[in-house]
Amino acid sequence: MMRAPWFWREQTLAARAVALGLAPVAALYDAGQRAHWRMTSPKRAPVPIICIGNATLGGVGKTPFAIALSGLLGGDAAHFLTRGYGGNLSGPMRVNPSTHDAGEVGDEALVLARHGPVWISKNRPAGANAAARAGAKLIIMDDGFQNPTIEKTVSILLVDAAGADGNGKIFPAGPYREPLDRARARADIVVYVGGDETAAADAAQKNNTPFAAWLAPHNPPEASRVVAFSGIGKPQKFYQTLAAAGFDIAETASFPDHHRFSDQDLFALARIAAAKGAPLITTEKDYARLPDDFRADVSVFPVTMKINQPALLIEAIRAAIAGKAS
Repeated sequence: MMRAPWFWREQTLAARAVALGLAPVAALYDAGQRAHWRMTSPKRAPVPIICIGNATLGGVGKTPFAIALSGLLGGDAAHFLTRGYGGNLSGPMRVNPSTHDAGEVGDEALVLARHGPVWISKNRPAGANAAARAGAKLIIMDDGFQNPTIEKTVSILLVDAAGADGNGKIFPAGPYREPLDRARARADIVVYVGGDETAAADAAQKNNTPFAAWLAPHNPPEASRVVAFSGIGKPQKFYQTLAAAGFDIAETASFPDHHRFSDQDLFALARIAAAKGAPLITTEKDYARLPDDFRADVSVFPVTMKINQPALLIEAIRAAIAGKAS
């Protein structure tokens, strides 16, 4: 995925002018998406599909939310399904973390595989069928909210509690895949994701939804002076989480989302760490894309998604599944 362009973030006259110039292209992009939905008949999977998505390009926490949801549902009967973004295999196939790498199945699939069975498939209905044949009783689909090829039993929309992402405009003029209001209208459940519990809960209350979520450290390494690097949707959130956990960040290095680290990248990171006299630290997703021989010199900062009302969320999901089955 490309690096977010500067005019998505800035509110300057120059940024607004660039976005305005791209408005016709954004309108065509949106019209194409709507036409695709109208002309596509979604296929029904043999088991319930819980889809977790967002309205923007970049990270709001879909993968950690999927992992948290799997833990709440319990058991191996829930399988994960993802398209395997960043990998070169099309699927449908089950991910084997012992033999597959991020270049084959993508970083998200490898992170998910630590928590349950994972299937990658560019063709979502085919992936859902393969998972069902292998014993899945329920499928948690990481991303795919804008994919009309498969019928979702429950659609969960994650929304950034901070408000409008970037300039709030549709791609390529801005970071939105679709207007937020349209995404909200299609969702069965909306969850506001914040930098901490208070921010998430305040946004949820303001928008009349009971559900809020936030990322929290999970058995992190001891706080120290570090060089932090990341290639996720919003690297700055990772750095803020590190700082809040007490880490002294000597320097940061940001890359595009799902970036494949080259030898030149790794050499540059090692050089920065040596110059600063501080070890490297990164996210679980970034760590999954590193070569084995480089991982020994890198620490991981694991996070987990916390949900404010987990029992109520599971009750809402089960009610939605029952409603679709009737």
